[in-house]
Amino acid sequence: MLPTIPSHLSDLPIYKKAMEIYILTRSISSYIQYDLSELKPDGSENKDIYFSGDIIQQSVSLAPEILNAELERSSERKHKHIASLQRLTNLLYKNSYRLERSNSNGKDFLPILRSELKKFKKLQHNWMLTL
Repeated sequence: MLPTIPSHLSDLPIYKKAMEIYILTRSISSYIQYDLSELKPDGSENKDIYFSGDIIQQSVSLAPEILNAELERSSERKHKHIASLQRLTNLLYKNSYRLERSNSNGKDFLPILRSELKKFKKLQHNWMLTL
């Protein structure tokens, strides 16, 4: 069962953008996995397939970090969640570039992801100033 999220938090633009990024990364990963799941002629697997899973893991963690930072009363712990959110965003950027070098038709969608991450970073900056 999913925890209930107070509506004032789920209405935050940064939270909504985090959810959009999660949906986008799932779609991209599904598309890319199909191309990268085939074994190479020598029988080995394509190592780039792991980056498609990484972007999902990182994007699924964005929204909970936002909620944790919003609900945290301690300033020190709040900053830990913010730092984690920044780290996840940077990892998403890095892994999107790694996936773009893969041999997949889905790599054309990765610039869209990075564009959404840029918007997310702007929202993140403004949001951090309100905490």
